[in-house]
Amino acid sequence: MNEKDASGPERIPLAEERARIEKHRVVTGKVRVHTVVDVTDETVTEELTADQVQVSRVPVNRYVETPPGIRTEGALTVIPVVEEVLVVERKLLLKEEIRIERTVTKENVTETVPVRKQRAVIEAEGAKE
Repeated sequence: MNEKDASGPERIPLAEERARIEKHRVVTGKVRVHTVVDVTDETVTEELTADQVQVSRVPVNRYVETPPGIRTEGALTVIPVVEEVLVVERKLLLKEEIRIERTVTKENVTETVPVRKQRAVIEAEGAKE
């Protein structure tokens, strides 16, 4: 090996290592995801509206030529009631009017109602460290 070539310097062969990296998937654990519904009570306030009616009969006893129609006067509805009566001639007698008056009331009502909320729960299974 120490022989010298007459034409030039001595040559020494060199070796070189190269690193090679390989990747492999390894299962280290599993997780399970499921949903849970939680029910909580929440207090809510809402305005409720109620219609109330009062019915009254008002005697009129007045002769009319034709039957009057149902009429509305603001929140009041008037329904005429007629009756035929025998006279020397036939006339319509407005016997009475039925009056229906509507009153609107409002009231704030507070109640506790169940509210459902969904959340995800994640659990680890067989985790390796």
